[in-house]
Amino acid sequence: MLSVARYGLHTLRTRWVTFAGSFVALCLGVGLLTVTGLALASTLDAPRRAPERFAAAPVVVRGADTLRVATPIGTRAQKLAQPRAVPAAAVAALRKLGRVTPDRTFAVRLANAGNGPGDLVGHPWSVAAFAPYEIASGRAPRTAREVVTTGTWAKPGRTLGTDRGDVTVVGTVADRGFEHAVFYTDARAARLAPHSTQLVVAAAAPAVRNAVRGNPGVRVLTGADRRFADPDPDRDREALNALNALFGTAGGVAAFVSVFVVASTFAFAVAQRRREFGLLRIAGATPGQLRRTVVAEALLVGGLASAVGCVLGRYGAPGLARWTVDGGLAPGWFRIGDGHRWPYCAAFATGLLVALCGAAAASWRAGRTGPAEALREAAVDDRPMTAGRRLSGGVLLLTAAVLLFLALLHDPGGLLHRKSYVSRPMLLITAVALLAPVLVRPLTRLLTWVPARLPGAGGMLVRENAAAGVRRTAAVAAPVLVTVALTGSLLGTAATLNAARAVETRDRTTAAFVVTPAAGGFAETTLSALRSVPGAELSATSASAVYVLEDGVALIRSAARAADPAALEATTRLPLVSGRTTGLDDDSIIVNEEWENHTVGERVRVWLGDGTRRTLRIAAVMPTGTGDNGAYVTPANAPGAAVDRVDVALRPGADASTVAAGLRAAARTSGAHVLTRDRWIAETYPETDRTTRLGLLLVLGIALLYTGISLVNTMVMATSDRVRELAALRLAGAGRRQVLRLVGAEALTVVAVGAVLGLLVTALDLAGVAAALHALSVPAALTLPWTTLPWAALAVTTAGCAALAVLASVVPAALTLRHRAVDLAGVRA
Repeated sequence: MLSVARYGLHTLRTRWVTFAGSFVALCLGVGLLTVTGLALASTLDAPRRAPERFAAAPVVVRGADTLRVATPIGTRAQKLAQPRAVPAAAVAALRKLGRVTPDRTFAVRLANAGNGPGDLVGHPWSVAAFAPYEIASGRAPRTAREVVTTGTWAKPGRTLGTDRGDVTVVGTVADRGFEHAVFYTDARAARLAPHSTQLVVAAAAPAVRNAVRGNPGVRVLTGADRRFADPDPDRDREALNALNALFGTAGGVAAFVSVFVVASTFAFAVAQRRREFGLLRIAGATPGQLRRTVVAEALLVGGLASAVGCVLGRYGAPGLARWTVDGGLAPGWFRIGDGHRWPYCAAFATGLLVALCGAAAASWRAGRTGPAEALREAAVDDRPMTAGRRLSGGVLLLTAAVLLFLALLHDPGGLLHRKSYVSRPMLLITAVALLAPVLVRPLTRLLTWVPARLPGAGGMLVRENAAAGVRRTAAVAAPVLVTVALTGSLLGTAATLNAARAVETRDRTTAAFVVTPAAGGFAETTLSALRSVPGAELSATSASAVYVLEDGVALIRSAARAADPAALEATTRLPLVSGRTTGLDDDSIIVNEEWENHTVGERVRVWLGDGTRRTLRIAAVMPTGTGDNGAYVTPANAPGAAVDRVDVALRPGADASTVAAGLRAAARTSGAHVLTRDRWIAETYPETDRTTRLGLLLVLGIALLYTGISLVNTMVMATSDRVRELAALRLAGAGRRQVLRLVGAEALTVVAVGAVLGLLVTALDLAGVAAALHALSVPAALTLPWTTLPWAALAVTTAGCAALAVLASVVPAALTLRHRAVDLAGVRA
């Protein structure tokens, strides 16, 4: 007689559909883990970029652009919002050493966006030689209305309408690949951008260092360090940090989904075989022998599937890299290599461990039952919930509630961070999935209450089959639960936060009109013209930042707006919890409750946007809100910050249409936009930025692709286990089409059960978001987050799951029913 272990290995051939389903689920799960692991490994090292704009420059001197503060645990640094220019005394000393060429960079916007690149930047012609750029056609600019452009998009002689005035292209230079530039004469560039933070010196580096000694923060850049004078020199490292966070999140989701689905699939596969286990117990097999059988099968299937999954991941990783590059998530040079070995080892070990744990946990109960009880349980799921499963589900649900309560108590804002709201639903999904067998039977009866009362036996059979096979229904519903819950939670949270920010903006803005510049900031001439409009009361504000040292060791940057207090009071309704807007002056600051010190009247030490240290009195305090309630200071405390927004209120008796016409006339020459309050609010409605949106799509795409395949896989396994049941229906007189309709209706019912459970998880998750918004004093209208649910995405997702489930159940059933019912009735279930 064959041993139990050898019997177990022989079942790989006789029950190939069940084992194939487990193999596919595990193989794809390991493949996903391998891909995300390789992607993470590829984000650890950024390439060292060579100097670009100043590759041919002898020495570059850059003003202070970083704030450094000494703390007991080391120096902390933050980039300054307004970098400082090189001090005039130092510039005078440098001019004695050799020629000094100031560098100026400013945005240029075409009047017709389709006429050229949308990311044009202006420079003085004198710095073109340091790239080096050389004239390819035409000549250098000589007058204020002449320019030279990079590339071939504009030919010499062409007139361009820009926000800086109309200009004529008189020459072109070859595009060097790192910018789309427009070169003006030095005099014109100096008028367009008076502030210069760096300059090129034609002198020996040691002499330059001696000349700037004694000027804190001023850097002398030579050799490879000249790249720090390029725009955004750390963009490669920042891009990789963003990718690391993205792939880390995607990897976490992939790990959760794959472990969840694989464990569920293996558990279902073992549960399908309790009749076999009962027969083996009757034949004398011990519980330990049954468990060793399952472990041997899991080792064989798990090892082979994990190995194949690693190979699939190796070939799938380059495709992920191409997608991230094409979508703009990664720089063009990014590649996912296979030089790292730890992702393969981690994915293989995870796959094998999950296979063993999933199979062993599911077989434990079968090994503990008596022979007759095992045979009886194989027919009907009369006790689908074990004490361990009930306890685990309850503990996880309680843990989720406790963690939410603690977060709301100590850091409600942390619940709104992307990493938090991406990972938070996982605990709820697991808890609800563990408790699903308790919910399946009443939920199934509720969903089929109407069909079961219609004429004919079809509705009743659907209800009883789905309610009796609780384990099968729960296993098939699990992928749908994950799919719907992730879609609703991630997209619903993002939409809820956007709606919250929009409500904050609407409640805060009381101006009749908002004027925004075409690019950069407003010129003083434009501001003067706007102020001269009769009946208009202006509040010109600037974007800046302040820095505060909290707990003595953390240097925190807070966004700030500079505004005149009286004008701000007339155009803006700040959501204050204490103090008054008019209390703001040159010796004070308005902060929010997130600051460590936020008591009105107390003084707080801060560093301004240019690094100047000040001690300011707290004039008022705002609630934390969604995180956009930054500080407010006066223009005196935002040196170098350009006005980038003008709010306009109507003076008493002023006519709105007359004021609007005057504003448009004053703004016409600069290309500034004059919008009504409602129009401005509509156009600035917070949208999930493209990078975040693509990141969410990546995370969801990985999860949905895998759960979709797993749904098909589980449905095929479940249908293959119902051969005798289908044969019994045929022998009872049901036609082939009737049986197939019944199978399809059951599949739709199970999908509906999974979708309802997924919506339950979504509702619980968004309730936590609503509670966090309430704790942060966001307007009460947002306590109904289901109004922001992505119903279209949920409908498409559920419809896709339904289509896959119906196909994956009806097609195998149709193939099975090609055989005679009498022959099928003898097939072992």
